[in-house]
Amino acid sequence: MNFVNEIETSDATAKPAALSVSDLRKVYASGTVALEGLSLEVEEGEFFGLLGPNGAGKTTLISALGGLVRPTEGTIRVFGIDCAKERRRAARHVGIVPQEITFDPFLTVRETLRFQSGYWCVRGNDDWIDEILFHLGLTEKADASMRALSGGMKRRVLVAQALVHKPRLIVLDEPTAGVDVELRENLWAFIGRLHSEGRTIILTTHHLEEAQALCSRVAIMNRGRLAALDRTEALLSRFEGRVMKCRILRGELPKALEADLMRRHGADIVLRLADARDAGEKLAAFARAGVDIENLTVGQPSLEDVFLEVTSASVDNAGAPTEANQSSHGGV
Repeated sequence: MNFVNEIETSDATAKPAALSVSDLRKVYASGTVALEGLSLEVEEGEFFGLLGPNGAGKTTLISALGGLVRPTEGTIRVFGIDCAKERRRAARHVGIVPQEITFDPFLTVRETLRFQSGYWCVRGNDDWIDEILFHLGLTEKADASMRALSGGMKRRVLVAQALVHKPRLIVLDEPTAGVDVELRENLWAFIGRLHSEGRTIILTTHHLEEAQALCSRVAIMNRGRLAALDRTEALLSRFEGRVMKCRILRGELPKALEADLMRRHGADIVLRLADARDAGEKLAAFARAGVDIENLTVGQPSLEDVFLEVTSASVDNAGAPTEANQSSHGGV
């Protein structure tokens, strides 16, 4: 199944993409190939999902965008600016929220944000800092030492640091990992406002329900390559068939159904359906095997289902990435 959508080449007179990655390759000194000819574009104003299993190359791509990793080959452009040739100019347009929590234990939260502003030569932005603190639920912690904060609070500060210079492109690398529901709600409300004001958002997350709800387009990476790139609803609609989800109460999955098993988590299973009638046949197979089930649902696949299908389909039997029919842009 080809999950990469093809479109005609964009007009050369069109405004540059917020992010343009062309034939990007990264080979580390150890010989590990982290990126293998990756090409994609994110248009200005998009809410874009960048997904992939661990080791897919997402962090290497983001590190290259942030100047922490030098690509072996290829180019990265931000709003038409070559990140290798004009690193400082390109960086001013980008705010990255990293996965790793790093902080200066001798600074307060407000001091941290003022220092971060200074790195960008931004002065007199206390009103904006106060606004960020309010929307991220950090106002009461503004004068607290960074070392006194919980892990969730420190992650909020990371988000705030990425926003102090009002970047046009905001990259959120697992922003809600290990944080509470309240922060998620506050964060997405604030990010949603920034997006409505014209900022471009790139989200990487393992919470695929977040990506499905928030992102208008999704790229799925696997083993350093682009495995899928399309509008979210198009990816879901191009998935072949429907799925059956249920929980096994007693017995084992019938051998006749093992070929259709998409994933299993404990007693909860997801089966691929060829058509609506196939659900009845599978129920009959459970009955013949004396297997009791509950929580039965039949419906359209979720982004998680598509994700698993794509990442398994993009690797051949030998375990090496298959060639994807890639285009530099996956819009419809």
